This record gives sequence, C-alpha cells and structure tokens, in this order.
Amino acid sequence: MARKGLVGTGPAPQLLLASQLIFNIGFYSVVPFLAGVMRDDFGMGTLAVGIVLGARTFAQQGLFLFGGALADRWGARQSLIAGCLVRVAGFLLLALAADFPLFLFGAVVTGIGGALFSPAMQSLVASAAEHRIARKGTGPEGDEHSAVSRKNQGSTLFSLLVVCSEVGTVVGPLLATLLLRMGFDTGLLLGAAVFAVMAAVFLFFLPKPERAAPKTTGGKTARAPASGLWSCLKEKRFVRFTAFYSVNLLATNQLYFGLPVELERSGAGASALALVFAYASILTITLQWPLARLMRKIGPEIAFPAGFALQSLGFASMAALAVIPPPSGIPIFPALVLVTCLALGNMCVMPMAMGLVMEFAAGRPTGAFYGLLATAGGLAVVIGNAALAPLYEPAYKPSIAALPPWLLLSLFAAIAATFIGRFVPDSAGRDRHQSDPG
Repeated sequence: MARKGLVGTGPAPQLLLASQLIFNIGFYSVVPFLAGVMRDDFGMGTLAVGIVLGARTFAQQGLFLFGGALADRWGARQSLIAGCLVRVAGFLLLALAADFPLFLFGAVVTGIGGALFSPAMQSLVASAAEHRIARKGTGPEGDEHSAVSRKNQGSTLFSLLVVCSEVGTVVGPLLATLLLRMGFDTGLLLGAAVFAVMAAVFLFFLPKPERAAPKTTGGKTARAPASGLWSCLKEKRFVRFTAFYSVNLLATNQLYFGLPVELERSGAGASALALVFAYASILTITLQWPLARLMRKIGPEIAFPAGFALQSLGFASMAALAVIPPPSGIPIFPALVLVTCLALGNMCVMPMAMGLVMEFAAGRPTGAFYGLLATAGGLAVVIGNAALAPLYEPAYKPSIAALPPWLLLSLFAAIAATFIGRFVPDSAGRDRHQSDPG
C-alpha cells in the first residue's frame, strides 16, 4: 500500500544537489585560504588562526542543533534562505577585517549561516528520500521493507550530496586561485553575491513543504513521536552515537588546520594546498558512489569501524613520516597519504550516518537530529583544535616533536572505530539481513 502520509511533489533532489554544489563553490573559494591570509598578510600566529578556524567550525557545526531545531520550527525553506543571507553578512565582515577581533566576528557569522543552511538541506534530502519511497510504495513487505528502503534511499541521496559537495570543493579552490590574483577581498565579495543569488532561488523555486501525519502498518494514521530540540537529546543511543561520530569532523577538519602545517614541514608550501584539496575531491567524486554501495551492503556495524580505522591509519602514518625529512622529489607524499586515508574514511562513514539519522528520528522531523550530529562534531573540533594548537607549533620541522598531534588524532579515530558500532540503531543490522535473503 502506498504511503499516503507523504503527499505533494516534495523537494526536487536536482535542485537540492545543485544548491549544495553552488554552496560549496562559494565556501571553498574562500575559507581554505583564510588561514594563509591571516598568517601571511596580517602576521597572526598559529594560535590565533586556530581560534578563528575553530570558532567558525563551532559556529557552524556546533550550532547545528539550534539551526536544525529552527528548521523544524520555521520550515527548511526559510532556514535555507536565512542561512544564505547570514553567510552574505559574514563574507562582507571578513572583507572588512584587518585585525583578529573582526576576523573572529566575521568567521563566527559565516559559520552561523552554515548552521542555518546545512541541517535544513540535510532535512530536505531526507524528505526527498521519503517522497521517493511514497511514490514507489512499500509493497507487500510492509513496514520492514519500508525501513530498508528509507535507509537505502537516504544513503543513496546523501552519497550524491557528497559527490556534489566534492565537485564544489574542486571548483572552489581552482576558482580561488584566479580570484586571489585580484585580491582576497574580491573573492569574498563574489562569494557573497553567490549566496545572495541562492537565497533568491530558494525563495522563488523551492516549494513550500506539505505536512502530513505519519503512517503505521496498513496506512493508518498514528500519533507522531514527540519532536523538537530536546527530543533528540533524550535519545541516549543517538547521543552516544554522535559522541563517537564527532571524531569524523575533527579528523576532516585537520585538512584546514593540520594539513597546512604538514605542507610547510615538507617544504611543499602553501601553494600545494589547492592541489591537495583537488586530489581529495577527485578521489571522493570517483570512489564515493561505489564505496557507498559497498558500505550499504556490509552494513553499519562494519562500515563505521572500517572508516574510522582508515582515518586512524592516516594519522598514524603521518606521525611516522613527520619525524623524518620528506622524500626527495615528492615532498607532498606524506600529505597525500594523510588525505587519502581521511577521504576514504569519510566516504565510508558520512553517507551511512546521514541515512541512519532517519532511523534514529523514527518519523519525527529530522532537523534537530542532524543538528545534534554536527553539534557534537563542532564541539570536538573546538576542544580538539585547542589541544592540538600547541602540539602543532613544533611540528613545522621534521623531528620527534612533530609526532604528538598526529599520534593523538590516530588514538581518537581508533577509539571511535572500536566503539561506535555498538550504538547504531537496532533496526539497521536487522533490516539489512531481512533485505538480503542470501
């Protein structure tokens, strides 16, 4: 029987995916180069750069919980528009910045824009997956089949979202290399214009959502589970899952914080940053889809430990390579090893986690759930970067003193690999076996 509780056309996946692509182009044409501008043009130290980057990340991922709750209350469409306009304000502030306080303020406002945008986007992608299931119907298998379809559809669309994000990650830095010749401020102004256009597109082309009561077996209307900001916080299993999953954001954030340290240590220089980002993005664009299919097949109990183990291996390899001079002729090699492991690990865990949120939410609005998932990551980045900043200071030169930050990160990822599988939803593994009779 078709799921009539989900009616209307719903959000168009094509519009959502294209919007994510454009959003990332605007983001990656500016933010990856912020550290270099603060350090080289304004003479700020590693601690100041780390605080600004950490504050931006916390204002975005750290405030996702409230951004997601607002998306549940306002509607995702309004949150997307507000997020774009706030990011416009943040970029304009960064364009005016000439000292640490204004850089910090502009970075925080920029992050708040992301906190409004991203959980709303993720919620709409989940809604698009639900509408796909509604059009196909649940079939004779009923709710069990629907649970499997929901998880698979969610993982599939989020895999495509990752691919679009990474295309933007490739195009953004390449565009920035051209814009930086005209000045960093020019890039900020053009980025602000992109987000202003996006706000107008969402206003005129994104349909208003249609709400309907959830359905139980047989299509009968059921009382919706309690939703809202505190609902996701009461789900102890989900809270524990987010705590371990937060290591993924801390790990990938080192592409902005730790990677420039490694490029300077190896002598590759800041000019190699765009090349390394492009490599990571091409790797993701090429492998995300087949890896996502493989992870869906083996299930979250294996996918999450495998992904975090890859990240742990990347940091451990970096710890070993940081104490010796870089290989002659290929100074970028250690950075490529690190980026490869981090990218592969993220490809294993991120779409799987985004799809499982719908299982944790169990029919409730997903904005706050996606928000909490990223808030935990934002806290991990702020605390982790504060602890790593003094450890990175002596890591600019090959020596035994360069080992501690990478070794600590490897330990964090290994702990996540060991324990996160215990907190996936009970239905995840059961549904996987039910959907695969072999």
